[in-house]
This record gives sequence, structure tokens and C-alpha cells, in this order.
Amino acid sequence: MKKILSLVMLFVLALSVVACGDQTGDINAKSEGVMTYAEYAAAALDTEVTIEAYVQAKQSWWEKDGVGVGTFYTQDGDGAYFLYEMPCSKEDFDKMTPGTKIKVTGYKAEWSGEVEIIDATYEIIEGQTYVAEPIDLTAKLGTDELINYQNQLASFKGLTVESISYKDSEWDKDIYLGVSYNGASYSFCVENYLCGPDTDVYKAVAALQVGDVIDVEGFAYWYEGINTHITGVSAAE
Repeated sequence: MKKILSLVMLFVLALSVVACGDQTGDINAKSEGVMTYAEYAAAALDTEVTIEAYVQAKQSWWEKDGVGVGTFYTQDGDGAYFLYEMPCSKEDFDKMTPGTKIKVTGYKAEWSGEVEIIDATYEIIEGQTYVAEPIDLTAKLGTDELINYQNQLASFKGLTVESISYKDSEWDKDIYLGVSYNGASYSFCVENYLCGPDTDVYKAVAALQVGDVIDVEGFAYWYEGINTHITGVSAAE
């Protein structure tokens, strides 16, 4: 019986390794010609960049001018990369689940403070996977250091809700959440294409009241200042 149980446990362990992928290697190792995050951060705007990173989340796939595109939040162990409207097939978009490693070549661009990669091409890299844990950036709010964590999965704790408003168009149902911390105000967002009205996140934020004190998780997106794209919210601990 012990032998049978041991074999079953080994089988379950093998399945777990297959499901999770190889996370034992150096997640920051780069192929030849691929930039480190530091090199990417130092690159000038409008120049070509080549990076390798891991998909953490993605906005909806749609067709733009007859070409399928997707927007991706990606990260490695050193920093994050926002891939804006990257041309891709629906089949590949569906394959690029959280943890998927991709190689991307495109152009570094900026829009209202948000640094992103546009006009990109990609290659899916099989094998190693990586899903980031949120980094607590609460203490960075209001500091110049915060922008160094742009687009990373982050948490912010003990925020007070100041306002809730909606962008209510046919295609865009974003929620704009005004919050305060240590006397300063910030604008966070539930991005419709990331967490739409049918998601628990959207419903939870819509149910908040002014004065609620909350903890938030999301991607540290930038729009003329921190504009976190919310992926989770709960009452402050």
C-alpha cells in the first residue's frame, strides 16, 4: 500500500511540475541581443527595444483596422513592461496566459507619463514561467521613487475612498476611484478591458462608499501620475 501511495504522490507531483512550468531557472536571464530591464529603462524614447518578460495579465483582444491586437501587462524579476495594442492572433492571445514567457521587439514610447512598447512583434517562449507577487508600494506614494515601479503588480494599503465615478460610453465602462493616503489624493482606475462589469473586482469597487478604508492590488500604470489599474480590492486589514 505504501508503495502505491508513493507512486500516486510522485504522479501528482509530476503533474504539478508540468502545470506550473519550470520556475527554477533565472527568471532574469536574457537571450543574446535582449535587453535587461535596466537597459530598457535607460533606452531613449522612440528607439527600438527587445525584451523578454512574462505575461501577468492582458486586456481584451479586438480588431483594429482589420488586425487583431492585445494589450499586455508583463514583468520579469527586475521590472515591468506595458505592451500596447500588440498585433497578435486570437489563438496566440488565448495562449498567452499569466506566466507565459514572450520575447518582444518594438519601440519605446510614452503617453501622458506612461512608458510602453508599441508597434511590437513577439515570440512565445515555451518552458519557464513566472507569476509575480504584488510588491507593497504604499510607502512610495507621494515620492519620486514610485515611478521606478511603473507597471509592476503592486499593493497599496489603508487608502480612504474619496470619490467614485464612471466613464459610461458604449465601449468604455471604466470606474475612476479617487483615494487618499497621508493627506494626498490619487486617482486609481478599474480598466474596463482588464476587469469588466461582469468581474468580481468591478462589482466590488462599484459597491464601495466614500469614506471606506481599503487595500488595493493592481498594476502601477501611469497617467499624469500614478493611475493604478485595479485587479483586487478588500476592506483594509
